[in-house]
Amino acid sequence: MAALSESRLRQMIDRFDQVEARMGVATDPKEIVQLSRDHAELKRVAEKAREVIMLRAQLAEAEALIEDETADRDFVNMAIEERGDIREKLPGIEREMQLMLLPKDRDDDGSAIIEVRAGTGGDEAALFAGDLWRMYQRYASKRGWQVELVSATEGEMGGYKEIVAQLNGAGVFGRMKFESGVHRVQRVPATEAQGRIHTSAATVAILPVPEEVNIEVKDQDIRIDTYRSSGAGGQHVNKTDSAVRITHLPTNIVVTSSEKSQHENRRKAMEQLKIRLYEREREMKDSARAEARKLQVGSGDRSERIRTYNFPQERVTDHRINYSAHNLSDFVQGDIEALLDALHAEDQAERLAQMEQG
Repeated sequence: MAALSESRLRQMIDRFDQVEARMGVATDPKEIVQLSRDHAELKRVAEKAREVIMLRAQLAEAEALIEDETADRDFVNMAIEERGDIREKLPGIEREMQLMLLPKDRDDDGSAIIEVRAGTGGDEAALFAGDLWRMYQRYASKRGWQVELVSATEGEMGGYKEIVAQLNGAGVFGRMKFESGVHRVQRVPATEAQGRIHTSAATVAILPVPEEVNIEVKDQDIRIDTYRSSGAGGQHVNKTDSAVRITHLPTNIVVTSSEKSQHENRRKAMEQLKIRLYEREREMKDSARAEARKLQVGSGDRSERIRTYNFPQERVTDHRINYSAHNLSDFVQGDIEALLDALHAEDQAERLAQMEQG
């Protein structure tokens, strides 16, 4: 791993000092918000840069003392011990510094849209989609994220044929983006009288919610339909056509919202449409990068089978990183942190290797 130059480290410290100084005099609210974000992000980097500089200086001092033939032997022995400690510690600190400098996805810090849809497997697939949705709900609750339901279509035997929601909070997309893909379940369905293990699937898509969606939607490019919906809970039955479906004619993107208020549904549906158009534009711009990352963790290709939930063996396996754990009962209760950590660590390692190669 190529070592960061001291001039580069000092540039990062200087940048943090400049932001900190500007925070004391800024008056524009937007600038203050941006400075606060920059300060929070750069503080960790500056502190790590100072640590690297300090350890390198201490290592140089220890080596100079060891090479000094006139130095007291006791001091030399202490310097030898200190040099060994620093040589053991410094590579890890420098690696942490490198990871902090990896390019970030511009949408990582924002909220996200989550879509869970039943795939192959009929009623069992809808039940599994419901299990996945509750798993993510529990995880969102643990993280302190706000969950805003957008639309839901229930399965005939329970669960969901499709459910869409917005997860609001800091860093949601960055944390959740590797969940996109095909999730497979192996278990004995409640509908199976013979006790046979069935395999079914559901798809998960995680889309970023940008802070500002500068997407123009022309009136002539959309068709708005209203229809009657039973809502997401299964108990409520609308007596009016309050649910809203918007079709974007140039792209054939369809979005829906099925809460009680038609006005609120129009607002939500239009917001979702802009997010989908933003994601489409984002994918087109990043197509070259996406192609290069197809073989890497988190490519987001929805045709991939990314994970298997094997209930008879109490095992969850993520096929992208060959991760397996026998804690499936806890996992589906929202205890997914360890796997997400492993996915992010693998992604960082892949990107760091790419940065070092080129």
